[in-house]
Amino acid sequence: MSRKRHEPHEEHIDESWLLPYSDLMTLLLALFIVLYSASAVNTSKFEEMSKAFKTAFSSGIGILDNGTNTQDNNLKRNTPQDETRSNNGKKDKSREELKQQEQQNLEQLQKELNKYIDKNGLSSQLDTQLNHSQLLITIRDNALFPSGSASIKNDSQKLAAAIGQMLQQYPDYEIMVTGHTDNQPINTTEFPSNYELSFKRALNFMKILLDNTEFDPKHFSAIGYGEFRPLGSNVTDAGRAINRRVEVSILRNYFDPADKSSELTLSAIANESKKEE
Repeated sequence: MSRKRHEPHEEHIDESWLLPYSDLMTLLLALFIVLYSASAVNTSKFEEMSKAFKTAFSSGIGILDNGTNTQDNNLKRNTPQDETRSNNGKKDKSREELKQQEQQNLEQLQKELNKYIDKNGLSSQLDTQLNHSQLLITIRDNALFPSGSASIKNDSQKLAAAIGQMLQQYPDYEIMVTGHTDNQPINTTEFPSNYELSFKRALNFMKILLDNTEFDPKHFSAIGYGEFRPLGSNVTDAGRAINRRVEVSILRNYFDPADKSSELTLSAIANESKKEE
């Protein structure tokens, strides 16, 4: 009985090297991902990726820790949020300093104005009020204009020029000049209504202020409110006299709109008008 010949089996190539090779490729891929992440300026994502690799490799040694086992709660990096808080703190401090300086400036200006008023016996015609939003100079219309006219009296032009000279020390403030009338109707060719009269008075007063070349006209504006913002009652002569006025507002650059503790209320002004009656 003949025996079958068995040819020798071919030897298989040893593929055990693929395991460490694949591990090496995985580590290289991880390294390149880490290097790419490190090139981006995003600290929070950088830390998250570091934690992810620590968990994945479970070695207790982070690739990004330079061989040291650093606890997460010991990491002290300045995140973008921390820098924002720090910058906001600096801005708030600077703003507070500017507010204090502005308050000192306006108080000094008010003192100079009041001194001028007392020296020239104008206390019945001019008044100043410093509140949370502005330094307000109120000028009765009879100190500036003839009745029913918007032309400033010759002797009153000196008053406007003197106010402008005091204001020029503080050129960075917005100056708003507003005109007001009582409710007595006017209907002339020049002034069809109290709106036109009040605006023209404010405009003419502002023009005298701007004769001072130290001022920048872009900081100035003139508005006419007519009879629609009264301070006193239009029923009496005294109340109407209070309502006919020009106001010069030096507007604060730094103020809290919610803080009205120092503002002169309309009721207080009304009480003053009653005393004069």
